[in-house]
Amino acid sequence: MFVLIERYMNNLTIHDLNNLAITKGIALSPEELSFSYNFVKKNWKTVLSNYSLFDVDKYKDNFSEENFFKIKQLIKEYTIKYGSYLK
Repeated sequence: MFVLIERYMNNLTIHDLNNLAITKGIALSPEELSFSYNFVKKNWKTVLSNYSLFDVDKYKDNFSEENFFKIKQLIKEYTIKYGSYLK
C-alpha cells in the first residue's frame, strides 16, 4: 500500500491538494495551502506510519478556526475509512 501512496505523493501538486480541500468544503488561504502542501510532502510517511500518534492540534495556529475544524473532521473520516489499510 505504501508504494501506491508514495507514487501518488511524489506526483502530488499544490493544485491537487487545493482541489481536494475545495471538494471537502475547505477554502484554504494561500498561507494555509502552502503550509499544508509543504507539511504533507515532507511528513506523509511519518504521519501514515504512526497515524494513531499524530497530533494535528500542534498545527492549529497554522489555520483559521473554521478550516482547522474541517481538517480535523477530514482526518477523522479518512482514518476510519482507510486506517485499516495502514496496519
